[in-house]
Amino acid sequence: MKHAIWALLLMVTGAAAHAEGNLASNATRLPDMEIDSAELTLSVNEFELETGKYYRWSIVHDGGEEFQIVAPDLFRNSWINQVVINDLEVQPFGLYAIEFDDEGRIDIWFVPIRPGNYDFWIAGYEERGLAGTFIVR
Repeated sequence: MKHAIWALLLMVTGAAAHAEGNLASNATRLPDMEIDSAELTLSVNEFELETGKYYRWSIVHDGGEEFQIVAPDLFRNSWINQVVINDLEVQPFGLYAIEFDDEGRIDIWFVPIRPGNYDFWIAGYEERGLAGTFIVR
């Protein structure tokens, strides 16, 4: 009887989700997103990702101006493993934005959980082209 119930549940809900191993290993490195504060451009403004895959997003800033990168929907719909700033690691419970006060690199290591289109932008500069989208399938 128990096997019949499980078989019925699988037919109704589809195959059961199954993962083995460490999901947060061997991250796929996304192209570095370089911020040019003089030209107000991003080197990359669209990323295509898959749910359940581990990524490393590197953001490089030239230091010309203070910028805050905001990506609340992406961060809310992802598991954030760590944020690395100048070789110092932070394991956050949640994330809304990151901010550069000077030149440098920030790496965000994460796994997107839900599919969707998630916008990111530099606060105050989104209308001037400093914005982009993560397309998660």
